[in-house]
Amino acid sequence: MSRKRLRKRSLSPAAGGARIQRFENEPSPRMFKEILITRDEREGRAAVLEDGVLSEFLIAREERQVGSIYKGRVANVLPGMNAAFVDLGLERNGFLCADDAAAHLGEEASASLKTANIKDMIKVDQEVIVQVVKEAVGTKGARITTFVTMPGRYLVLLPSANYVGVSRRVEDEKERERLRLIAEKSKPEGMGVIVRTSAVGRSDEELTREMKFLARSWNRVQKSARRRRAPAIVHQELALIDKIVRDILHSDVNRLVIDNAEEYAKVIERLEASAPKLVERVFLYNHNVPLFEFYGIDHEIEQALSRKVWLESGGYLIIDRTEALWAIDVNTGKYIGKTSSLADTILKTNLEAVREICRQLRLRDIGGIIIVDFIDMESASDRRRLLSAVVEELKKDRTRTHLVGMTELGLVQLTRKREGKDLDLVLREECPYCEGRGRILSPRTVALRIRREILRKAAGSQEEAVFVEMHPRVGKEFLGQDAEELQALEQQVGRPVYVRVSEDLHQEQYDVLMGRRKDMARRIEKLNLGQKAEVYLEEGFGSDSRSATAVVNGNLVEALNLGDRVGDIVELRVSDITAAVPKAKLHR
Repeated sequence: MSRKRLRKRSLSPAAGGARIQRFENEPSPRMFKEILITRDEREGRAAVLEDGVLSEFLIAREERQVGSIYKGRVANVLPGMNAAFVDLGLERNGFLCADDAAAHLGEEASASLKTANIKDMIKVDQEVIVQVVKEAVGTKGARITTFVTMPGRYLVLLPSANYVGVSRRVEDEKERERLRLIAEKSKPEGMGVIVRTSAVGRSDEELTREMKFLARSWNRVQKSARRRRAPAIVHQELALIDKIVRDILHSDVNRLVIDNAEEYAKVIERLEASAPKLVERVFLYNHNVPLFEFYGIDHEIEQALSRKVWLESGGYLIIDRTEALWAIDVNTGKYIGKTSSLADTILKTNLEAVREICRQLRLRDIGGIIIVDFIDMESASDRRRLLSAVVEELKKDRTRTHLVGMTELGLVQLTRKREGKDLDLVLREECPYCEGRGRILSPRTVALRIRREILRKAAGSQEEAVFVEMHPRVGKEFLGQDAEELQALEQQVGRPVYVRVSEDLHQEQYDVLMGRRKDMARRIEKLNLGQKAEVYLEEGFGSDSRSATAVVNGNLVEALNLGDRVGDIVELRVSDITAAVPKAKLHR
């Protein structure tokens, strides 16, 4: 690729210019669609924008498993589950279920292909060629199938399934029949093919050429499998950029912008061979402002991880995941409607929510079972209108998504094909603090637990004193206003209780010890009058919250008249050490 050509197709946005800029050689469809790709040595990221709104986000940090083909060795056969575990050479064995081995090919293909009993298919230690259809997630290994597919730009070759199908999204019957005839005529004997939506309008020559290319690719896979011993990978699924060029960059895309010159050259080279008309829509980004920063993508990704998603009208969605399914709740929020009709307000909110929910499914790559709790509608016609809107919006989704229907409780049920990890699993991990629960015990609850444990230990002990260490938020509840709770506890157990707080402890963690009075007292570092310390001010102290809470050398301290400075780092001077809770003032 010459430098001249790279410069010719470069894109340098003008300062303050609009992100959507149409060029003379670009079509003007109803929706302006563009793809942004940024890549460095650590990861590749891609964003799909529709009229400037982020609709899909893809990220690659390691080799993609889904679509990769392995020569595996059967580790276990489970007749009761009609399934088997296959050693792929990965961290966990792949799971092969005979009952749904063809499910990834679609409902029509799956129904036409007979599945055998697992005992008739394979046996332990047998070598098998399998393909990953779902990535390993958590403790579950990858989901695999023996019905291998070789996807291309317009066709998907099925080497082990003698079946011909056309994508359901091709609605014109004449075009469906034309594509079916081309596929039947050009497919290798004994193999099958699925014609993709992108094949609409393509010539016999183009489709036949791709069929031959896919057949050659499958032959290479077979040769690789014969040379290697199981377990081994025999075909690696395409990298992120190659996958985008194959699956997303079609005639409905107005522009592809990439910020890496090397990858840009590769994309141009591939398109010149497979889709030369799209070459003029690819641009090299060469501005000093990072591509995703200029388009505001990073900010939108942060919002995509939020549990609460606001709608333009003032309504909002709550999106939660469970082990079994995703739950989405629709609320009117701040929206009160522009008419006096409550039914119209509810319908408008629900229809707006449909568009945003379907966008969020694509953006977060949510898969599996999805339950949506729309705002209740009494009108049957409004409910039908809602479901029709869902069907229309789902047509934009490249991933197979199915509207199951609406339950008697008004819950809309969806299923969406799950392949890899969703955005949440890719970018985040389980919180080590709450262990994925999303909630932790309140300070009051923990303080009461500590109190009960002290009473239990004191009842069966002759030791002189008690020492307890806890988180500062728990310590505030444990001490009570002016340490009234602590004094009452000391009277009840008949011995002193020494309290130390530590911000290093988990809020639910604490330690209770009993021993000689002088030994327990040594564990507390006494404060001196006038002592200075730089501290972080925690939430308000006391019922009126005019004071803040601070920690000085393990002592809980009341920062007088600093309730409005919570969250700040300040320097305090200890002003009173005679009070049950030491007090400090802002040092000037």
